[in-house]
Amino acid sequence: MRVLLAEDDDGVADALTEALYEHGHLPTRVRRGEEVLVRHRQADLLLLDLGLPDLDGLEVLRKLRAVSGLPVVVLTARGDERSVVRGLRLGADDYLVKPVRLAELLARIEAVTRRSVTAAAPAPRTVRAEDVEVDLDARRVTVGGSEVRLTTKEFAVLAALAARAGTAVSRQQLMDEVWGDAYLAVSRSLDVHLTQLRAKIGRPEVLTTIRGFGYRFGG
Repeated sequence: MRVLLAEDDDGVADALTEALYEHGHLPTRVRRGEEVLVRHRQADLLLLDLGLPDLDGLEVLRKLRAVSGLPVVVLTARGDERSVVRGLRLGADDYLVKPVRLAELLARIEAVTRRSVTAAAPAPRTVRAEDVEVDLDARRVTVGGSEVRLTTKEFAVLAALAARAGTAVSRQQLMDEVWGDAYLAVSRSLDVHLTQLRAKIGRPEVLTTIRGFGYRFGG
């Protein structure tokens, strides 16, 4: 399993990385919260320390939960009740206070991953609006039965909207999902990709602009 480890203490990070690797996981260590928001799609689980140098870990968790259901285990020295309650309410799957025994940590990771797999509901994988069909698994788009060729980024933007067909999706959420972090993405890039999408699909009514907010596919 790919584990993203957000920990700014080198000693703790080295020990956890070695232990995770020895137990068959593929750990990637980052030091900053912004790195978590950029790289979370490359992981199957996040081990999150709250004392990061750039963003408080609870703020990282809040931002992450706006765009991802990635399983998160908080691993921190912050054991006060308020932090624990806030962490769980913000969407942490588990909350462990340092120091923690390695066997317990590994067992908690297993349990969180198992719950995540069991709870995951299959999302609709083919979405239609008028004669536009988006196959999310095959990464194929057809209009009136004819396939439309899209670039990787164009499809990513369309898929993010199609997966929430009929629902308004904010610009920030789109940039978070497609580029990794709205604060690092260039807003103009989204405009360019949407313009290209509309031109290729040729159905302006299928991709609606919600002025001052974002966009909607269908509905």
